[in-house]
Amino acid sequence: MSLLPPILLGILEGLTEFIPVSSTGHLILAIDLLGFQGPEGKVFEIVIQLGAILAVCWAYKEKLWQVATSLQAPSSQRFVLNLLVAFLPAAVLGVLLHGFIKSVLFSPWVVSVMLIVGGIIILWAERRPRTPRIHTVEDFSLKLALKIGFCQALAMVPGVSRSGATIIGGMLLGAERRAATEFSFFLAIPTMLGATVYDVYKNMDSLNGEATTIIAAGFIAAFLAALLVVRSVIAFISKHGFTPFGWYRIALGTLMLILLLNR
Repeated sequence: MSLLPPILLGILEGLTEFIPVSSTGHLILAIDLLGFQGPEGKVFEIVIQLGAILAVCWAYKEKLWQVATSLQAPSSQRFVLNLLVAFLPAAVLGVLLHGFIKSVLFSPWVVSVMLIVGGIIILWAERRPRTPRIHTVEDFSLKLALKIGFCQALAMVPGVSRSGATIIGGMLLGAERRAATEFSFFLAIPTMLGATVYDVYKNMDSLNGEATTIIAAGFIAAFLAALLVVRSVIAFISKHGFTPFGWYRIALGTLMLILLLNR
């Protein structure tokens, strides 16, 4: 199999992982349009997301290193505990609903509808008056982290957007836009690492040499693409907000529904 399709899909993943447009949804739509036949079990779509997440580890390596080397400090302990608590809802529901999600919800129809619904919610959230009470990730409480974790669990439906659910959810719960975005980035690390390990374990028997090569090509492409955009995402969102992404989601979802209905 040519490595061009998985590389292109990896680039698409890296470019969309950290903006609220649903990277998984884009992958499902692109795979459907390209007729790409990847490894069984949708493992390609999940594993290459970890490549994009590793770009966050690199971009925020100073912060992560500071936390890792000061775990005796209350602030570092609270930061790690917040991430673990926020990770739990998706972890538990992901294990319980894994088969249903992969067999039923990984559909271009589901993605198209959820892109539109999510776009409408983003436009509503951006126009809703709010006064942020929390301005840094260090100020997050366990209760807020858990609530954001449940928001993240909604993104198990492809097309919802993991980053969109956590960022918009955090903003609606009182976090400032930049703080909600950075927490979403950090939360992606345990979430996608856990999803990758679980998916590889569930599909170990089908991962032959060709499948591994395909996944590796997409993984590396996603890492490099995400590395180029992860910092610029914060700058763009701080200046323009999420409204452009809301309109983009609605336009893309509508276009895809038209194409699906006219097949």
